[in-house]
Amino acid sequence: MEGNASQLITNEQDGVTVVRFSDTKVIDQRNINQIGAELDEMVDKGGVRQMLINMENVRYLSSAVLGKLISLHKKLLTNTGELKLCCIADSIFEVFEITRLDRVFHIYDTEEEALARFGGT
Repeated sequence: MEGNASQLITNEQDGVTVVRFSDTKVIDQRNINQIGAELDEMVDKGGVRQMLINMENVRYLSSAVLGKLISLHKKLLTNTGELKLCCIADSIFEVFEITRLDRVFHIYDTEEEALARFGGT
């Protein structure tokens, strides 16, 4: 297995850090903790202020990931940054609706649409 290999694939596009999950299942607590630490480090040490999380690869998601996303969202807001999400599978989007997180996060159907929404703030 990957061991301590990153669970995230990142690149920068027009000043926005785009993050993708490398696995289709984000359910292992150790991996989720690692993902949370990597995302926090990008903001704390990397100076990231605008982040887009593309979830197109994700088919299964632990509720613990939602907690990490909420923490990341708050951290970015505190640093006058933005977090947007895109490409969420219908089955996962239902969880966002049930928990009303679809009202907390800016969620877009495509990466292009989400990227176009950055920069206004």
